Amino acid sequence: GRASPPLAALSQVLRLERSRRTGIVFPLQKLERYLAPGTDTARFRLFQPGLAALQRAEALFRSDRGHPIDYVSSAVRMDHAPPPALPEVCFIGRSNVGKSSLIRALFSLAPEVEVRVSKTPGHTKKMNFFKVGKYFTLVDMPGYGYRAPQDFVEMVEAYLQERRNLKRTFLLVDGVVGLQKTDNIAVEMLEEFGIPYVMVLTKIDRASRGVLLKNVLEIQEFVKENTQGCFPQLFLVSSVEFSGVHLLRCFVAHVTGNLPTVEAS
Repeated sequence: GRASPPLAALSQVLRLERSRRTGIVFPLQKLERYLAPGTDTARFRLFQPGLAALQRAEALFRSDRGHPIDYVSSAVRMDHAPPPALPEVCFIGRSNVGKSSLIRALFSLAPEVEVRVSKTPGHTKKMNFFKVGKYFTLVDMPGYGYRAPQDFVEMVEAYLQERRNLKRTFLLVDGVVGLQKTDNIAVEMLEEFGIPYVMVLTKIDRASRGVLLKNVLEIQEFVKENTQGCFPQLFLVSSVEFSGVHLLRCFVAHVTGNLPTVEAS
């Protein structure tokens, strides 16, 4: 297996000086100081777990003999999907939004898990299922928009409507370009099906602070005005610098019922 990259583990992040540490664990809060006075920041801190919860979540993403993390199977149709035995989360987003890179970052403490990351947009053509011990399943869905597989809508709509064990859908949006028309179509689909979801801004290391702040505020406003099923807090991530990855692991653990509620508050 590969070695885990620096900052993949919380223990490495905790060695950093405080402001850098906060910036990596809570990247949204790092932006707060640049907001206009009087801006409502309640939505920046809705999910703010303590250290114990972050550590508990990390333990779920760290494989060992008694807790294997495995790629289970791929499916192009629902009848090929593994049985819906565990709580499940899925990751969807435009082709080239950095979905597979983010999943690889989430699983970086289990280097034996093979998440294929392609330089070619639209590489994921199937639903890929990863089982995290006896706790939950994570599904990497095909990208939409540019170079989406032809049966994308059929496959994804069927999955979202039929998968009874689906606890949360993570909709990935490129942090550099913000919401695109194709993202709006995905939002409409999730809203129509009444699926609870959360928006994740990827590639934040590539966006200037001004661009990132503009996109965050615009998307928060969009969520507030146009959605019912979207969690009001955005999650910001960089698969390169591991910003937001620890928090996202914690949110996945939380929505799959694997964190005591007290720890998550």
